[in-house]
Amino acid sequence: MIVSISEERAVELIEKVSRFIVERNMAAPALIATEMFMPLNHIGSQLLYIVMPVAELIFDAKSYQEFAALIEEDRYLKMLSQRIDELDAEVHKDLYDKRRLRRRKRKAKMKKFFLFWKKK
Repeated sequence: MIVSISEERAVELIEKVSRFIVERNMAAPALIATEMFMPLNHIGSQLLYIVMPVAELIFDAKSYQEFAALIEEDRYLKMLSQRIDELDAEVHKDLYDKRRLRRRKRKAKMKKFFLFWKKK
């Protein structure tokens, strides 16, 4: 059983998990979950150890144990939420810019419409 995790492996796992989450457009729910989970990370980590015998049937045993060790430390959980946020901003920058432009156009159109009626 893995009790601790090296800094390099932690960063590697954080990158892998955050890419998995962002590629599936699950950044917002993941950020909410990590922020809610932050005060209870030790309990959550122990819960992962409890369900480990069943989870190892589905997941790789070593990676699962490393993830449980990763979740146990506050700094790694903060790094995970920051990395998810950064990757989401990078990957979906074009989409967010298009939406922002569309909102500005819509707002300008509405403003023009209401100013037209105000003049009469």
